[in-house]
Amino acid sequence: MQNQFSRTQLLIGKPAMETLMGSRVAVFGLGGVGSYVVEVLARSGVGELDIFDDDRVCLTNVNRQLYAVLSTVGKHKVDVAEARIHDINRQCIVHKYQMFYLPQNADSIDLSQYDYVVDCIDTVSAKIELIKRCHQLNISMISSMGAANKLNATAFRVADINKTKMDPLAKVIRKKLRKLNIPHLKVVYSEEVPLKQIDDPTISCRFHCICPDKDMRKCTDRRDIPASNAWVPSAAGLIIGGEVVKDLIAHAGTMRIQSQDIESSTAAQYAAQRAQQAHEKYRKIVAEKKAGTWVDDKVVMKLPEGF
Repeated sequence: MQNQFSRTQLLIGKPAMETLMGSRVAVFGLGGVGSYVVEVLARSGVGELDIFDDDRVCLTNVNRQLYAVLSTVGKHKVDVAEARIHDINRQCIVHKYQMFYLPQNADSIDLSQYDYVVDCIDTVSAKIELIKRCHQLNISMISSMGAANKLNATAFRVADINKTKMDPLAKVIRKKLRKLNIPHLKVVYSEEVPLKQIDDPTISCRFHCICPDKDMRKCTDRRDIPASNAWVPSAAGLIIGGEVVKDLIAHAGTMRIQSQDIESSTAAQYAAQRAQQAHEKYRKIVAEKKAGTWVDDKVVMKLPEGF
């Protein structure tokens, strides 16, 4: 029977699709890069997504972030993301974390439940904390390096952190990981030299922050206000999303198993079991919602004082 994932299944096969349906992936950061990562995962049929972001949509996000349109300004990104994910795949189980991941609150997140972790965080200390914990737990992850202040979307590369060049953020992360004795990290980075921003105080968020004045970090409190556009961060997000999908399938050993080989494939049988478990979990949630016993598992965690 045809469905919204039929064309993908024609390319990668049914067992690979079942691998994705039975997978749980966490995406930290839903900005210009992270929002497009989630888009790829949702449109690829990943069965369970945990999304982390503390911010509301700001007008200045509209130029590049998937969830930012004029009608969503002021809404929390995790809520907008959930609605879009379910508009793509109603059966995808979404766990929302309205929080800014930091070393101070990292203990509250059980990373061991994830098959894959995606780092699209823009704060170095938070990135390092997440990378360190995934390394300790031996959890597959990929990290986004810098996508701001650039114009060339074709300059992105997928590599180990030790092979990166030109990217200032990658240089900082690389040095810190060496001190932590973390030898490898899969990243997406750009070989384009970052451009210097055009100085224009009349439109700078540094002096004229227009973010929703509620529970967000104010731009005037941030260390850096990056310049960006519609095509570079999105390209990075699409690349990262694709790498996650391919890695999940490769790890499961289910890429392009032919129909006649499914019954004899242990990997295919295991993928089918995982997919069935995911479906049963979804049906249980639906039943609880109909019975009025469903408890929303959205996590809301405020920023520490002085952050």
